[in-house]
Amino acid sequence: MERIGDIKLDKSNNKYLYLQLFEEIKRLIESNNIEPHTKLPTIRYLANKLGVNNSTIVNAYNQLETEGYIYKKIGSGTFVQDIRSKEVNKLILDEETSMNLDSLNLFLDMKKEEKIINFASTAPMPDLFPIDDFKIVLNEVLDRDKGRAFTYQESQGYLDLRKAISNYLSGFNIKANENNIHIISGAQQGIDILSKALIEYGSVVFTENPTYTGAIAVFKSRSARIVEIPINKDGIDLIDLEYKLRSLKPKFIYVMPNFQNPTGYSYTVAKMKKLIELAVKHNFYIIEDDYLSDLHLFNQPKNTLKSLDTVDKVIYIKSFSKIFMPGLRLAFMIIPQTIYSEVLSAKHISDISTSGLIQRAFHLYLEKGIWQKHIERMSTVYSERYNTIIKSIKKYMPKQVKYTLPQGGLNFWFSLPSSYSANELYKLCLKNGITIAPGSLFDIWQRDTKYFRLSIASVHKDEIDFGIAKLSQIINFFLKNYQKDNITIDLYNNLF
Repeated sequence: MERIGDIKLDKSNNKYLYLQLFEEIKRLIESNNIEPHTKLPTIRYLANKLGVNNSTIVNAYNQLETEGYIYKKIGSGTFVQDIRSKEVNKLILDEETSMNLDSLNLFLDMKKEEKIINFASTAPMPDLFPIDDFKIVLNEVLDRDKGRAFTYQESQGYLDLRKAISNYLSGFNIKANENNIHIISGAQQGIDILSKALIEYGSVVFTENPTYTGAIAVFKSRSARIVEIPINKDGIDLIDLEYKLRSLKPKFIYVMPNFQNPTGYSYTVAKMKKLIELAVKHNFYIIEDDYLSDLHLFNQPKNTLKSLDTVDKVIYIKSFSKIFMPGLRLAFMIIPQTIYSEVLSAKHISDISTSGLIQRAFHLYLEKGIWQKHIERMSTVYSERYNTIIKSIKKYMPKQVKYTLPQGGLNFWFSLPSSYSANELYKLCLKNGITIAPGSLFDIWQRDTKYFRLSIASVHKDEIDFGIAKLSQIINFFLKNYQKDNITIDLYNNLF
C-alpha cells in the first residue's frame, strides 16, 4: 500500500511543487490508501522528507483542506477527512433552500406519484409564503417610487427600512440606531462580509460544534484556523471555551443562542452574560446568528445576546429566510462602531447594495404591521407541527435513540447508539422515501457521527405522524442489521 512517504515530486516539472503534492495526497485519499482520520506528517517532517520548503507543505495542506480532503485540529495536527461524508453532503442541498424533490426522485428512481417526506430542510414551504400581502406592498412601492425603486441604494441599506428595523428591534429590548444597522442579502452574505472584514490568513475563529454548514464553508474559504467548542443542552461549553482562550486569541466566536441549528438547544441567560464577559476579558467579538428567536411557539420571547450587550461586543445577524420567503434574500446586521468602516467596505465589495425594490417593499411590510400578522400565522402553523412531532416521537421512536426535546423552534436532534453511522442511516432513509439531515453535515470537519437532525419546516402536519412512524421502523431495522465493517445498505432498499 502506498504511503505519503513514498511520494516523489518532480522539481523539473513546470507545475508548482505544492500542487504536485496536493494531487498525490488527494489520489492516495481517494484510492483509500490512507484511512479516514489518519494523522498526516507534520509540516517540518514532510518538508525534510521531500526536500522542499515548509511553505510547499503548508500550501498543499491548505488546498487539501479547502477541498475537503483533510481537517486540522488545533494542538493535535492534520488528519484525513472521511470523504464518504462528502458524498452524503452532496445529496443534501444548501440549508437556505428547500430540497429539490425532482432531483431526489431521479436519485431514488421512484415513480413521480411517490412522495418524499422531507424532515431534512429548514426552509419554509411555499404554501406559507404571504404572496397576497407582499403583492400589495410591491405594487404600492412601484406606484409610489416608480423607477427610483430600481436604483442603487447606499451600501448600508435603504434608510427608511433601517429606521423601521430599529423600531422593530425595540420590541426585543435591542437598542440599535439606524446608523449601526446594515441591510444584507441573507445571513450567509452577512457571515461572508464579516469574514472578509475580520479574518486574515490563519486568523483563529471559534464556533459551536455542531453548527451551520454555511458558516463553516465561509471560514474555511478565508483560511481561518477554526476551533470547535462543544455545545451542551443549556448552551456553549464554557469550561472548554475558557480553557482554549488561555492559549488562543480568536477574532470572534460564531454562535446561535436561540434554537441552535442543528441541535435546537437554547442558551441560558447566565451563559449569555458569561460569554459577553469573556469577550470583554479576551477582546474578541461575538457573531450572534439569530434566525428564529421571534418565532414564539409558547408566547415566551427568547433573550438575545444583543439585548444583553452593553459593551458593543456582539455583532448581530438577523435573517428572515426561515420564517418568511427565503428567495428574497433579506437580512440585516448590527455592527459595533469599532469595525463599522471595515464592514461597510466589505459589503460594497460584495455586491454594492441589496435589492432596492425588496428593501422598500419590506419597509412597508414592517410599517403596516403585516409582518406581525405573518409571524402570528407562522407561530400557529409551527406550534401545531411541533406538538404533533413531539407526540409522534414519544410514541414511536426506538428507546435506543436518545434526544432532548427543545422548547420550540424547528429542529430536533437525535443520537443513535455508539458506533452507528448517521450517514448510513441517511442513505437507508432516502432509499425509502424519507430525508433526514445526518450530523456530518454540521460537523466542522464533516466527520460521520451518530447524530441526525429532523426539522418540521418542510413537512405538513398530516405527514408528521406517518413519517415518524415510518422513520422509526427504518431505524429499528437499521439498528438490528447495520454492521459497521460490512455495510450492505443497498440490500435494504424499499423495505417499507
